[in-house]
Amino acid sequence: MKIETLIENFTIRTAEVADCKVILTFIKELAEYEKLLHEVEASEQTLKDSLFSEKPFAKVIIGEFDNIPVGYALYFNNFSTFTGRPGIYLEDLYISPSLRGKGFGKCLLAYLAKLAHDENYTRVEWSVLDWNKPSIDFYRSIGAIPMDGWTVQRLYGQALEDFAKEFN
Repeated sequence: MKIETLIENFTIRTAEVADCKVILTFIKELAEYEKLLHEVEASEQTLKDSLFSEKPFAKVIIGEFDNIPVGYALYFNNFSTFTGRPGIYLEDLYISPSLRGKGFGKCLLAYLAKLAHDENYTRVEWSVLDWNKPSIDFYRSIGAIPMDGWTVQRLYGQALEDFAKEFN
């Protein structure tokens, strides 16, 4: 599926298995920007298994300018018990640095907002690093609000393994 946008020569399409290499490249570029490259464990194979299996865990859309991939959004459904309806959790939104400021990221995010609206979902939400002022300013400009009072919690690695052992 390829979707024309209002931005000349910028299209959005659903990622395919053959895109695993470009998706991984974007993931690593994003991680480098976030100063978290050392945490990237994903490989083309893990992306293939997780995104393109019989039961995919997430979806990816790719933004292309002049038919060249310039960014992506990786998202999956979440659920609000308060509304009793699903939403979209945006895990990654990334545009190559040399092409930022052209509206591509905003277009990808607007597409997800439209998707959520059309599917009668209640929200689109994501996390942003507290030092990432350019992104925070952009998110405020489109009407996104911070979820003050909430912090992200994570069980990961050895802590996850150790706590899982407490079940039995």
